[in-house]
Order: sequence, then structure tokens, then C-alpha cells
Amino acid sequence: MNPINESKGYKIRRSSDRGFFDHGWLKTYHTFSFADYYDPQFMGFRSLRVINEDTVSPGKGFPTHGHDNMEIITILLNGELAHKDSLENEKIIHEHEIQAMSAGTGVHHSEYNPSNVNISHFLQIWIVPDEQGIKPRYQQRSLPQKENEWILLASKTGEENSLRVQQDVKLYILSLSAKHTIEKTLNSHRYGWLQIMSGNVKFNGELLDAGDGVQLDPGTKIELLAVNPAKILFFDLN
Repeated sequence: MNPINESKGYKIRRSSDRGFFDHGWLKTYHTFSFADYYDPQFMGFRSLRVINEDTVSPGKGFPTHGHDNMEIITILLNGELAHKDSLENEKIIHEHEIQAMSAGTGVHHSEYNPSNVNISHFLQIWIVPDEQGIKPRYQQRSLPQKENEWILLASKTGEENSLRVQQDVKLYILSLSAKHTIEKTLNSHRYGWLQIMSGNVKFNGELLDAGDGVQLDPGTKIELLAVNPAKILFFDLN
């Protein structure tokens, strides 16, 4: 069951409650409804539509397929991911790198694990854009290595050297050292989503593990204590 704390302004989405499929070469977890996984309570949150955690076997991957009118963010947790698209981008996304692609009017791309030995483990995030039919674009950068502070990864304006997304969203990453505590309070008219990438943290006193997510209402106060070193994503949503 998903603990719901309406009076406290948040709802926890446990990793073990996500959709899971084992396709042999691909093991995939779905935080929200996706493909053959359907949960009417988790169709997305605000403009955040998809958070998939994928593990791809060596030498395997997704053949060329198309997207349009979606903001697609990929974050490598382990290994590498080879990307080739109809915009003439042919890139390797390395461990601890982030890619942002605005599909806009339409992009075809393939994604595969270029290693013959190591798995490719990554998060793929989809955000519904606030404007359709934009010119597609591709961006890629390393994840920042600073600890114990919120670092902006993606935003509509590209401020603070962040990647651009076509939506009023700010995506932050937080790398917490063990036993460190940090606090944050949501704006009174903004929503939030926390996603635990790695490690274990206490969120407002409740233990969260890698893969857990938290839906946050406006004005909610967040207190995070790292049980061990942890990486966390925070989506600031309109």
C-alpha cells in the first residue's frame, strides 16, 4: 500500500509498488502508467508524465523509434548508453551524465548499451511540454559533483547553466553525504516530486529507499536526512 498523508501534504510512492517488467534484455520499473502498465492512481503528476528506471543488458537496446511533443530526460546511473537520432546526433551518454531531448515536431532515435560486459542502468523521464510543434533539440552534460546543496539540472529558461525543457519545471539534483540534513519548503503555489536515485534517506522521519518517490503539495516542508550517501531528484512543478 502507498502511505497517504493528506494532512501532511505528501504521498509516498514505494519502489516495490511500481510497475515492473522483465523482458530478458530489459528490466524496467514504471513509477507512472506506461505501455502495458496501467494504474489509474498514477497516470503522472502535473506535467511529469514518466519516470522509468531501466536496466539494459550488454549489447542490447531499443531500435529506432519515434517521439513527438515530449520533453525526454535521460540520466545514467551506471554504464553507458549510445544514442543516435534523426537530428544527426550520435552520442554516448556516460555514467553520471544527463541528456535532454525536446522531441517537438518529431524525432526518431535508437538507444543501446555499447558495452559487451557491463549493464546500462538509467532513469528516463518524460515531461509534457507547454507548447507543441517546437523545433527539436538535443543537449547533454555531466552531472554536478557538489554535495549537500540543490543543483539545478533543467529549466524552461536554461538558467544557471541548466538544460532547457519546454515546460515551467525546474529539475534539481541533491547529493547528500551520510548523516547530513537539508530542509526545503515548497512555494505556496508550486507542486513537487522527489525521486530517490540511490542510497537511503529519512524524509520527514520516514525511511525512503532507492526507487521511492514522494508527491508533494504546495507549501509542504521537506526535511531530508541521509542514512548513507544518497542522490535525490526534485521536480518543482507548476
